[in-house]
Amino acid sequence: MTAASKVAYLAGRLYFPPGMLHLRVPLVLASQSPRRRQLLERLRIPFSVHPSDAEEVIPAGTSPADAVRLLARQKADAVAPSYPEALTLGADTIVVLDDTVLGKPDDEDEAMAMLGRLSGRSHTVFTGIALVHAGTDRTVAAFESTEVTFAPLRPAEIASYVRTGSPMDKAGGYGIQDDAGALFIEGVSGDYYNVVGLPLHRFYRTLRDHFSDLLAPTG
Repeated sequence: MTAASKVAYLAGRLYFPPGMLHLRVPLVLASQSPRRRQLLERLRIPFSVHPSDAEEVIPAGTSPADAVRLLARQKADAVAPSYPEALTLGADTIVVLDDTVLGKPDDEDEAMAMLGRLSGRSHTVFTGIALVHAGTDRTVAAFESTEVTFAPLRPAEIASYVRTGSPMDKAGGYGIQDDAGALFIEGVSGDYYNVVGLPLHRFYRTLRDHFSDLLAPTG
């Protein structure tokens, strides 16, 4: 089993026992991403979902790391005032190749082009997270980056994958989790969950380092 396949295998078995992580306040996810919902469910933290309607504006020349932090904060800031006692989580993921941001493809032709560009090369996935506790006027934003390497892809493989429709709602036109896109990935350097859409270690560290008063004792 390759290193990448081991990571994918373990990712599918992610499980936190009851009592591992508890919050004293409600958690609100300001995202409609099913992948982020699934990861939080695996953490066994009760949460509710309130998708953000933030405009998501990024100034020209913003670095990828700053861009995802800003987007995550915009999402969280748009939702947090409705839940002053809760902790609101915003997140945003982008794929960067050759200093170019690859967002979600607009159509199948664009998805084909994106995957063709990723074929046989490495790119970087950035995810920003923002935690906002409106009740105490606290906001913390952070990011994680992960390098992903694609194997060389045949045009027929790309076309077959695009026909499934799976690339259309994913940054970079592929999904690494529970998705045929995982077959194309030769290696992952960094946090696997960051590529899925929520860097769990960064999320936990941000909670621990900046919101420890909102964490309930464990044990």
